[in-house]
Amino acid sequence: MKQPQSQYDRMTKTPVQKLVLQLAVPTVTSMLITSIYNMADTFFVGQLSTSASGAVGVVASLMAVIQAIGFMFGHGAGSIISRRLGQKDEAGATRFASTSFFSALAAGALLAVVGLAFLTPMMRLMGSTETILPHARAYGGTILLGAPLMMSSLVLNNILRYEGKANFAMIGLVTGGLLNMVLDPLFIFGFGMGVGGAGLATSLSQGVSFCILLSMFLRGKTVSKIALKHYTRQPKDFLLILTTGLPSFGRQGLGSIASMLLNVAARGYGDAAVAAMSIVNRIFMFILSTIIGIGQGFQPVSAFNYGARKYQRVKQACVFTISLGMVVIAVVSGCCFIFAEPLVQLFRDDPAVTAIAAPALRYQCIAILLQPVATGANMLFQSIGKSFKATLLSCCRQGICFLPLILTLPYTIGITGLQLCQPIADVLTCFISTPMLISYLRTLPPDEEDTVSA
Repeated sequence: MKQPQSQYDRMTKTPVQKLVLQLAVPTVTSMLITSIYNMADTFFVGQLSTSASGAVGVVASLMAVIQAIGFMFGHGAGSIISRRLGQKDEAGATRFASTSFFSALAAGALLAVVGLAFLTPMMRLMGSTETILPHARAYGGTILLGAPLMMSSLVLNNILRYEGKANFAMIGLVTGGLLNMVLDPLFIFGFGMGVGGAGLATSLSQGVSFCILLSMFLRGKTVSKIALKHYTRQPKDFLLILTTGLPSFGRQGLGSIASMLLNVAARGYGDAAVAAMSIVNRIFMFILSTIIGIGQGFQPVSAFNYGARKYQRVKQACVFTISLGMVVIAVVSGCCFIFAEPLVQLFRDDPAVTAIAAPALRYQCIAILLQPVATGANMLFQSIGKSFKATLLSCCRQGICFLPLILTLPYTIGITGLQLCQPIADVLTCFISTPMLISYLRTLPPDEEDTVSA
């Protein structure tokens, strides 16, 4: 399918504010639904016991590994594909789409085999206590079964977004998310499967999303194609995907390590602390999903126009995205700050859990007000292929800034240190991102009218 001129004109001539909003609405919807069905696991599992609720936090580290690899291939290929389409190189877009998809599928299968073989030591490594371990094994084992489809779904979703077809991506994600929310109570309580039922519901729902997303490519709804014959024979192509996707891998991979260390630090205060921080992270990801969704609407705009050498449109889109993000996050985080206690109690009505989770949630609601700047800078650099800058910034929030804090504060100032680690890391990340972003935007040259390279 040759890229129609109307699609090129839409991406390069539509006012950037309107274009970002058009692409952001379905991505924000997708992110919110994804976040809600992740919260559904926490909600329904939380009805079983505090230890079962803690298992969700432990397995979150495993989910972060799956997402790290999936996003690495998805964002890596998606950014390249969007720039290639901006250059009107449809064959190159197909090559990178097929390579990333099949690579993610194989990586997911390998992770599933290795993870199931070493399930118990893996759960302990990720911060499980002995009382949480049986629940973590049941939940993590079923999640691993769905790892190949989860990873490759992330690739398909990101390619669709970067092609400017966010509505198609939304259909797959929303359908899977709604199905997950229906299957959770059915499997956990109706079939008496407990925590394992939540994992099975997630894996089956991800399988449905995978089929819907893949059908978009097989039915000719996309410019890039998915077929094994298009898998690259050039190592440099594969390397380009990895380097472009490295910021996502760094962000999600460090997120897995951060989650693991958070669980390890929390378990010293008992199952209630592990459960509390798990609940806070789920709520926080719901808040953050609005910013990520807006940023994902911005990414194809920046990548496509950068490839078409319309640099001022890139700058305008970036400024608009950050401004919009600040307004939205102020409203959402403000509501969560006010209703912190009832939000926590919704997931686990345990006074010991609430006492730890509510202050931690409020600290994060304050710090997240700065997040749109850091997220906007990170997504800009990744979408236009500035891999070093993007990787550096992606490693800040849960790596460079967070790891020293989680390794020291909980052991020096107690539970308050546990609650403050992420908020402090978020503030530091913003201070690092802001000057890098401003400096780069000032260097963008004037637009080049309809000049594309082969």
